[in-house]
Amino acid sequence: MEKLIGEKKRVVVVGGGVAGSLIAKTLQNHTDVFLIDSKEYFEIPWTNLRSMVEPSFAERAVINHSDYLPNAHIVTSDATSITETEVVTAQGRVIAYDYLVIATGHVSAGAFSKTEKLSYYKAEQEKIKSADSILIVGGGPTGVELAGEIIVDFPDKKVTLVHRGSRLMEFIGEKASKKALDWLTSKKVEVIMEQSVDLTSASNGVYETSGGEKITADCHFLCTGSRSGSSWLKETFLGESLDVHGRLMVDAKLRVKGYSNIFAIGDITDIPEIKQGYLAQAHASLAAKNLKLLIKGESEKKMYSYKAGPAMAVVSLGRREGLAQIKCLTIVGRIPGILKSGDLFVGKTRKALGLKSTLS
Repeated sequence: MEKLIGEKKRVVVVGGGVAGSLIAKTLQNHTDVFLIDSKEYFEIPWTNLRSMVEPSFAERAVINHSDYLPNAHIVTSDATSITETEVVTAQGRVIAYDYLVIATGHVSAGAFSKTEKLSYYKAEQEKIKSADSILIVGGGPTGVELAGEIIVDFPDKKVTLVHRGSRLMEFIGEKASKKALDWLTSKKVEVIMEQSVDLTSASNGVYETSGGEKITADCHFLCTGSRSGSSWLKETFLGESLDVHGRLMVDAKLRVKGYSNIFAIGDITDIPEIKQGYLAQAHASLAAKNLKLLIKGESEKKMYSYKAGPAMAVVSLGRREGLAQIKCLTIVGRIPGILKSGDLFVGKTRKALGLKSTLS
C-alpha cells in the first residue's frame, strides 16, 4: 500500500479526461495528487474530428500528462477496482487515498501514447483523402460535426449520413435539429433518417440500410457514441451508487451520495444536464474548491454547491460556421462558428492547464 503516515493528504484522481486533468492540475500544488489514466496523454475531446481532417491540429490538442502535471504522480494504467481506502490498477498497484475523485467519463479505446495518437490521425486523414464516397453512421453531434469537417475540407466527396432517429441531435431542440439538417443538405450531404446500417454485412463497398436502401461508400465512420466509463465500478462497493444509466449519483457538493471523501465529476455523474466539456470543467473547478476546503479542515458548511448548467450547446459545422442553442435561441452560421469552430477552444483549454496556447 503506497502511503506513509505523516504525509500530506492524498487525492487520487481516476480518469485523465476533461474533468480529471483539470482537477489534478488545480490541486497538484496543494496536496499529494495521483492521476490514474489508461493513456499517457489528455486529449481535448471536442477536437478529434478536426484532427481527422487536419492531423497537425492534434499537436496542440493532444497533451502529455507530464507536460501540465510536474508536481503530481502519474500512473499510466486502468483502474480495475476500489475499496473505501485504496484504488487497484490493472498493473497490480494498490494506491491508498484520503480523497478519491472519479472522472472516468466514457470508454475511449485507442492509442496509448501521443505519438500513436498522432499517427492514428494521419491514417484517418489518408482514409478520407483516398475515398470518393464516405458513409457516416450516427446523427448525434459527433456524426454531424464529422460530416461538416469532411464536406468543408473535401467538398468533392460524396458524404452520406444515416441516423436511426427521427431528427438529428435529439439532445437539442427541434428547431436546432432542423437547422443542422438544412446546413448539411445545403452542402450536398445526403441524410437518411429513421434507418440503421448493419456494417458487418457490407460487401464490396455496398452497405444496406434497415429500410433496404443500398449505399455505396469507399469507407465508413461509426459515430453512435461511447459507453459510460463506469463498468469497472459495478463489482465494487460503489456499484450501488450507480443509477440505471451507469452514472454515479452525486450530491450538490459533487460527492458520491453517502460518502464524504469520494467525488465524481464530468460525464460519469447523474447531474441532469447535457454532457458537455465546459460543464465537466465546471465540475472540476468546483470539486477542487471543495477539496481544498476539506484538506484545510474547514467546515463542510463552507463547501460550494453545484447547480446544473444551462441548456446550451455549440456544434461546429466545418471550420467557419457553427450552430448554437442557448435556452430557446438557436443561431446557425458565422457567429457560433467564431465561438467554437475556429480554434475549438484549444488555446483556452491549454491555458487552463497552465500551458501556452500555441506550441511556438
